[in-house]
Amino acid sequence: MERSVIVENMLAKIAELWDIAQGWLLSPAAWSQFALLVVAYVAALFVAKKLRPLLNRLLTPAADAQTYLARARRFVAMFLPLLLPLLAYAFIGIGETATRAMFGSGAVIAFGKRVFLFLAVRILVKEIINDPVMKVLGRYILVPIAALYALGILDEVMAYLDATVVPLGNLSFSVLFAIRFVLVAGAIFWLGRWSNDQSSQFIKSQDEMRPAMRELAAKAIEIAIFGIAFLLVMNIMGISLTSLAVLTGVIGVGLGFGLQKIASNFISGVILLLEGQATVGDYVELDGGEAGTIIKMTARATILEAYDGRWIVVPNEDFITTRVVNYSDSGSANRYEADFSVSYDTDINRVPAIIEAAVAKHPGVLDKPFPPDCELRGFGDSGVDFSVEFWVEGIDDGKNKFLSDVLFLIWNALKDEGIQIPYPHRVVELKTPLPTS
Repeated sequence: MERSVIVENMLAKIAELWDIAQGWLLSPAAWSQFALLVVAYVAALFVAKKLRPLLNRLLTPAADAQTYLARARRFVAMFLPLLLPLLAYAFIGIGETATRAMFGSGAVIAFGKRVFLFLAVRILVKEIINDPVMKVLGRYILVPIAALYALGILDEVMAYLDATVVPLGNLSFSVLFAIRFVLVAGAIFWLGRWSNDQSSQFIKSQDEMRPAMRELAAKAIEIAIFGIAFLLVMNIMGISLTSLAVLTGVIGVGLGFGLQKIASNFISGVILLLEGQATVGDYVELDGGEAGTIIKMTARATILEAYDGRWIVVPNEDFITTRVVNYSDSGSANRYEADFSVSYDTDINRVPAIIEAAVAKHPGVLDKPFPPDCELRGFGDSGVDFSVEFWVEGIDDGKNKFLSDVLFLIWNALKDEGIQIPYPHRVVELKTPLPTS
């Protein structure tokens, strides 16, 4: 019964709008207001055409400018597409005052204002909003609301949506409440994400802070921002936080059982960031064989990038409970060995000095903590085995081919000195003489 009453009210409103439209077509005052609408739009078009280049110059900083003022100018410049409909809205407002003074009515002018406001909302959603979630909300909720407001039937539609109740177990809520909740939550969390991005960029630009502390501060601010956003949404929508006590208890039980690993990984991530033993940019190797450069540390896991470009997701707990080798710890160098052999005909007393001098020429090889050291390792089946130890700042990976470069230096140095690098020889002894023909 209630729904049929609402439908009847809607039909009556539509009939009323049709009568108003017919009245406008026969009214000189309405035609005067239409003329004012056209004049206001043409004036707004002319002014916007003149102002747009000037505002573009004023609000467009240099491409490499990253100051707060430059960012603020870029942010304001995003809204320049709204210049035309907003100017038209302002000019129509001036015309509305004059029309009401002359004719005592401004219904057509008021309708024109609502139409230009609708156009502004449409431009905002189509050209300015880039976030995918906010664009969807704007396209399917904000633009229809602006269209209903322009037609003057927004109040009736809102009353119908408010009267439409959706039952959900012991709870029930109106469709209008759900739409408001989605809009408010989307706007607040979008603003929270934008604030989080700005604060993260600011923190990561503080070079005097340790990388681990920068990551920890960024994570703490992220949790604080989205926690405040959640509380704001609950408060604005009139949802009592005490009603969430049962849900909080369920989450606590879940953390004790099903979410135990997640909680453990989260706490392990906080410990990693506080201690700073491994941070973004370090090359690490775990007991399980996982090895790569840390490119990201999240609340649950650490992401490694291997030499071949693969991403390895390692739970933070593994960094706490297992042995981890960090090859990129700040201030430390790494030692490598290059093995080679020389012929038994070589004067092996000359080899260490030749190889050490050759390896020391490499720009990446360090003199400290130790210079290159060539050692005799043994007497092999085909030659005399040597190994040269050398220290470098960094690791031997795709960018730094230390071992390959050193082997090239060894090869060229031995060739220049006329020293042969042996290849395997095998002696075959025949117990029975070969038959003669």
